[in-house]
Amino acid sequence: MHHKFAKRASSVTSSDMRIILTAGERPELISLAGGLPAPELFPIDALKAASEAVLTEEGAASLQYSATEGYTPLRKIIIGRMDAIGIPVELNQVMITSGSQQAIDLTGRLLIDEGDTIICESPTYLAAINAFKTYDANFVEVEMDEDGMIMEILEKRLQENPNAKFIYTIPDFQNPSGRTLSLERRKRMIELANRYDVLILEDNPYGAIRFSGTAIPPIKHFDTEGRVIYLSTFSKIFAPGLRLGWICADEVFIEKYIGLKESADMHSDGFAQRLTAKYMELNDIEAHIEKIKAVYKERCTAMVACIEQYFPNEISYVEPEGGLFIWVELPASMDSRKIALACLENNVAVIPGAAFFANKAQTNTLRLNFSNTSEARIIEGMKRIGEVLHRELNEITITAGTTTR
Repeated sequence: MHHKFAKRASSVTSSDMRIILTAGERPELISLAGGLPAPELFPIDALKAASEAVLTEEGAASLQYSATEGYTPLRKIIIGRMDAIGIPVELNQVMITSGSQQAIDLTGRLLIDEGDTIICESPTYLAAINAFKTYDANFVEVEMDEDGMIMEILEKRLQENPNAKFIYTIPDFQNPSGRTLSLERRKRMIELANRYDVLILEDNPYGAIRFSGTAIPPIKHFDTEGRVIYLSTFSKIFAPGLRLGWICADEVFIEKYIGLKESADMHSDGFAQRLTAKYMELNDIEAHIEKIKAVYKERCTAMVACIEQYFPNEISYVEPEGGLFIWVELPASMDSRKIALACLENNVAVIPGAAFFANKAQTNTLRLNFSNTSEARIIEGMKRIGEVLHRELNEITITAGTTTR
């Protein structure tokens, strides 16, 4: 049979990452590959109580169709969270989405025509690349350093691409690199966006999970022209299975987003929205987030210590101040895909970094996740990765005819 797929379906393919994540389901394998929160931190007992309260107080309404823009009490809770980080918004400037991934996809539908240019960090979030590719976007990458996207290069890219639709950025503990955009660069990004009349899509799923350093206001805090569309989620601070995220933007954008969401899924899960709002009413979400941050800090510290102890001296890494990931750069002669497959044979899973580059892949990088694995398994997994790295580096030096360390 001839399958008459749409042109956009040609960009939807399997990948090495999917193979690795599937392999991660093996019980004997230690997975440092995915980006999952720690399930033992999910507030199950509190959610049982909140669920019973929702079904008792508004059972029928919670199971009925609901408003596309979202459950009003939950939107008001989001307004409070936004105000606390320096983003004052009105109710008509907030929309609930089915996870922040839906917000990314809806943004593609809203803003991208075939061949439009998006400016993004290099590397950047794989699922955003895939979503925007579906709408036939053209990607222009901006290199990063320890302070995030380099503004001099960003300005050059804006000059070279005057019709760019938006800048896509993950400013806090970026996925995959773990880097944070500095305060000065956030202000500079707004200045450049104003000067070159371009939108900014600020994707901030990790900002609340800062476990060291000093908090920095979001880019949207400095937005005076309404050109920043801000995305976030409850997935990293609460429960990803509920699939609840949100968009904060000027009303002109929200009205369009509502129309697009109506054609996608009508509304996000009404029961999940009420459950989340009821949990917030009955519990201290900030205390829960503090527990998450404490655990993630311990696991991140353990992973960094293992890099220093078990990895070759030739590698470098980014130590994050929050989030879920550590980014590792290998010597240029090493292929991270080969390393990832060898790690699988050694019963540990990692993600090769090439998938996180929109255009020219950097093939000597790895993304490691510390949030979803116990400290003991992190240590054992990092030992196994270290064994693979030392073995591969020795093979390279022998092949090159040099003396091994």
